[in-house]
Amino acid sequence: MKVEREKILKTLEVLADSFQKFLYEDDEKFLENMKTKSLAGDDISRYQHWEWTQGVGLYGLLQMYEETGNRSYLETLEKYYEKEVGLGLPAKNINTVAPMLTLSFLLKNSDNPVYRGVCHEWAVAIMNDFARTQEGGLQHRTSDSENTEELWDDTLFMTVMFLASMAEIEDNDEWRQEARYQFLLHIKYLCDRKTGLLFHGWTFLEHGNFAEALWGRGNSWFTIAVPEYFSVTEVKGADRRFITEALKAQVEALAKYQDESGMWHTLVDDPTSYVETSATCGFAYGILKAVRMGLIDEKYKEVGLKALEPVLNYIDPDGTVNQVSYGTPMGRITKDFYKEIEIKPMPYGQAVAMLFLMEVLKA
Repeated sequence: MKVEREKILKTLEVLADSFQKFLYEDDEKFLENMKTKSLAGDDISRYQHWEWTQGVGLYGLLQMYEETGNRSYLETLEKYYEKEVGLGLPAKNINTVAPMLTLSFLLKNSDNPVYRGVCHEWAVAIMNDFARTQEGGLQHRTSDSENTEELWDDTLFMTVMFLASMAEIEDNDEWRQEARYQFLLHIKYLCDRKTGLLFHGWTFLEHGNFAEALWGRGNSWFTIAVPEYFSVTEVKGADRRFITEALKAQVEALAKYQDESGMWHTLVDDPTSYVETSATCGFAYGILKAVRMGLIDEKYKEVGLKALEPVLNYIDPDGTVNQVSYGTPMGRITKDFYKEIEIKPMPYGQAVAMLFLMEVLKA
């Protein structure tokens, strides 16, 4: 076990180093898409390094700093936010909120007035300016798509987590209740009663779950978000019970559909779809943390740890995480859409791998 622990610690170091290189790597495919579909009308280059892909990675690096105390990680974060805020942030939408989550955690530890002003502004915008669906859901409006009257399973981690964090920082009960409502509403419309997994999205216009895809990484955002949400804010009574039961049902299904290798498929219930590393890391991390917090049965610890060996095998010596699917829009007609998503190293692959391996050490 000592050798294994040393291997994990070394892998974490190279993952963090690799992510810091990824942070400012140009995503030409994303920029090309923005040229034709951008809804913002401003300089599209502002989105290049301030999107959900960076946001998830920054959160992973923050956790690395908090676990190791290595100040170089904190310095990377501080330099990033100083640069990006100084340049001017892009238009606000569900995905561009993602980097704000880490900034809110830095605010807790520093009370930096610049951080405070930016975080407050974005939290107010979520409450007052973001598009809403029927029943007051946060419409999954992104930098290149309106997604009218649509709820997506990404939203809870990308936006609602930040709102919950800011609710605690400013002791704002309206924001606190709004975050809780979004969790409940997304569970209501995205949970598949047959499997316990989550559909990628729901449309109030067509009253359905699009292709009814049980998409891997989308599901993993929920597995991650629930224990993270409970760590950020206190949720009591029926609300906590309702959210926890949804997580339990999902984890029971994940145990059923886990590949023999320990990985999960990009369509969780479809073994003909490729296994996918970011979803696997997200599932395993969320499961292990939920076990540690007493949210789910101890027996699921084995399910989470089973993913360790195959995940380590997908990480190159330089920290590149392989077998990661590229950013995935909604599969609106056919589930085969998800099988055709390009496999490509991405910053969020590094991030969720870091989160998973750190949780393995605690387990």
